[in-house]
Amino acid sequence: MTPAAELPAAAGTDTMGWPELEAAIRACEACGLCRTRRQAVPGTGSRTARVLVVGEAPGAEEDQRGEPFVGRAGELLDQMLLAVGLDRRRVYIANVLKCRPPENRNPTPDEVAACSPFLQRQIALLQPTVILALGSFAARALLGGEGKVGALRGGSHVYAGIPVVVSYHPAYLLRSPQDKLRAWEDLCHLQDRLAETTAAAEAAVALQPKIGAADR
Repeated sequence: MTPAAELPAAAGTDTMGWPELEAAIRACEACGLCRTRRQAVPGTGSRTARVLVVGEAPGAEEDQRGEPFVGRAGELLDQMLLAVGLDRRRVYIANVLKCRPPENRNPTPDEVAACSPFLQRQIALLQPTVILALGSFAARALLGGEGKVGALRGGSHVYAGIPVVVSYHPAYLLRSPQDKLRAWEDLCHLQDRLAETTAAAEAAVALQPKIGAADR
């Protein structure tokens, strides 16, 4: 699967602001999912967030409510974020696919390719400090390849210069609670990456006056 960064942007998405982008997502007819969806689900959260959470696709409840990660999986995601000091309202949450696949089947490569420019533009607008990719489809859309979560988690991954932390999708954890400890380790990894980038930014700011003084 080709990473979103290597896919051509859909016509005009590379210049869209948030309102135009969300309107384009809601009106999109680039693949057959437009005929079976109740509504498209662009994303939710803070547009100045440091953390972007990326999932796979809307489910039945998300399709009905127009918001990603609701229901039991959303509740678990909220708990996971709170465990490392993050509030749902202070992160941005989006999916690779903006429309629900029928019967919650896996996304097809063509559907991912059609939707990826939207996610690509969301990342460009948001410029997050860290991306949390939940599930194998989110990880593959961002990183390419066919890797599974078990093989990708804990690794050092980057999308367009932004660190990517890979972990299990909350829906999977509801079915496989034995992996919650591994998910906790991933969240700690996310917390570490946030701390690292914060420290690096603070060091760069502190260094600027010294560089300016040396030039005088």
